[in-house]
Amino acid sequence: MRLFVARHGESVWNAENKICGRTDIPLNENGVKQAQRLAERLKDKKIDLIISSPLSRARATSEEIAKVCKVPIIIDERIIEQDYGIYNGGSNKAEGLLENKHHFAYRYPNGESMMQVACRAYGLIDEVKEKYSNLTVLLVCHGAVGRVINTYFNDMTNDEFYNFLLPNADFVEYSL
Repeated sequence: MRLFVARHGESVWNAENKICGRTDIPLNENGVKQAQRLAERLKDKKIDLIISSPLSRARATSEEIAKVCKVPIIIDERIIEQDYGIYNGGSNKAEGLLENKHHFAYRYPNGESMMQVACRAYGLIDEVKEKYSNLTVLLVCHGAVGRVINTYFNDMTNDEFYNFLLPNADFVEYSL
């Protein structure tokens, strides 16, 4: 089975280097164009099903892909972006935020830990393996979720994890 994982197109806050987290920030004009280009890049991958985060930036990206690939979309809360708590809406270079990225079991104040994100994302991947083993599935998610999903398939040092980034409107392919 093939699994593709894509990050949504650019949002206004992405362009401003702000943490979107669970705040439902839509795609900006560039993000819509990125989603359309991503759809074109994926059209020959024979995708059968899209599973999307419920946030509008991921849903809009999924809808662009679904139009081109002519496949259904399922919305799944388990791949919603990490809750960064007090850092939502702040700079993605905030010292406390960057320090917390090194501590996987540490819960962002009023938010969640990377381990909590991994628990829900890993559960979804396990379910996809079981329910859709004969399909090619695309997950459309977010930066932190994409980083965590990568650890399901690849062992990574803390520094590798810290530095891994799935750019907006890009994708990775994994085999299950």
